[in-house]
Amino acid sequence: MKELTVEAKTENIDIVTELVESQLTELDCSMRSLVQISVAIDELFGNIAHYAYKPGTGDVTVRIDVEEPRTAVITFIDGGKPYNPLEAEEPDVTLSAEERKVGGLGIFLVKKTMDDMRYEYRDGKNVLQIKKKI
Repeated sequence: MKELTVEAKTENIDIVTELVESQLTELDCSMRSLVQISVAIDELFGNIAHYAYKPGTGDVTVRIDVEEPRTAVITFIDGGKPYNPLEAEEPDVTLSAEERKVGGLGIFLVKKTMDDMRYEYRDGKNVLQIKKKI
């Protein structure tokens, strides 16, 4: 398991993505899974950076682990406002882009591309975990 704690700023998305990609590349992760995981990191870390500590800032810990059978497990832990993205209203993708409400599409895409996504609020922390077969 690898772990990294960084400030919840969008500038740090690249650092987190690089850590995860380097670990998964060593394991011969498929390009498709790698891209989907990178998009998920961008969306989830970006949401934490924009909303968790607003108007202030705080830290996010990101853990990368691998379970059998060849499944990447990425966990985001922050001490910001409690927020369960799994309870967010899903966008109506049958509507055109002009007709849809703004927001919510990123989490929707993460849910659709990951094999599992879990959230819990534990010990004053948001703990969000995604899993993807690699």
